Amino acid sequence: MSEIKLFSIKSEVEELESSKVLLEKELQNLIEKNMETFFGVKFLKSEYVINEGRMDSIGLDENFSPVIFEYKRSTNENVINQGLFYLDWLLDHKADFKLLVIEKYGMEIAEKIDWSVPCVICVASDFTRYDIHAVNQMQRNIKLVKYKKYSDELILFEHINKPVANAQVDITTSNTGSNSQQKSHLEKLSTLSSKMKILYDSVCDYIASLGDDLVTNQLKMYLAYKKVQNVFCVEVYQKQILVRVKLNPDAVELEDGFTRDMRNKGHYGTGDLEISIKNEKDFYKAKELLERAYNEA
Repeated sequence: MSEIKLFSIKSEVEELESSKVLLEKELQNLIEKNMETFFGVKFLKSEYVINEGRMDSIGLDENFSPVIFEYKRSTNENVINQGLFYLDWLLDHKADFKLLVIEKYGMEIAEKIDWSVPCVICVASDFTRYDIHAVNQMQRNIKLVKYKKYSDELILFEHINKPVANAQVDITTSNTGSNSQQKSHLEKLSTLSSKMKILYDSVCDYIASLGDDLVTNQLKMYLAYKKVQNVFCVEVYQKQILVRVKLNPDAVELEDGFTRDMRNKGHYGTGDLEISIKNEKDFYKAKELLERAYNEA
């Protein structure tokens, strides 16, 4: 496992010692109060009780996907299998989760729930190499996050794996909550011309090359690349690839037919600036904006 060392350089260089013990309830309270800042997840409920147990924390991310948080309280606790059990329970009880979202955020948000890639985030002071190997073998959206606390002012979260999860596409609902027969992202990909498929692969390869900290999420209607929150959302059509990026449109010189301000406009995914890539020339122009979005996220 990698070891992160934190130093103060305010006056003399001094290594900061991490706290040996942080009470898990203290950690849980801190995360629940700042869940959106730390992980890009809206908090729903603490200690969510089901017949077979109790989920530590539960929330909804910016793609409207359910997120379960589990905190590892001891070295012997198998928090990964526990989280996997709760994830499967949630997939079998979607109506219960929807009711919880309705109570907290209302019907409009509840209708947008996307079950493509529900997530478990396991938070602990440390994980073993066996934990990481087990998660990689599961091919489920389970994220391992290691924390360290420094004095009373600093906390560090280290994301130590990049889960490769298979999207669980629900053909009856979309990210807008409609029951229309609109094709999913993967369905549209399967019907692309060879020329557009090459262009799409080139765009995705370039985005992925911007940094190892980008994690892909295959949602029903689009492909998201995120750090803590989405940086890029890619939607595909027969004649263009739309990339919505986390950039302020006011800081970009908009070009008709190429870039568009998406604030106050309905659309899939997140990102206030939309880039339309129709050919190699557009892709070449888009690279600067894509790199800017990555660096500023």
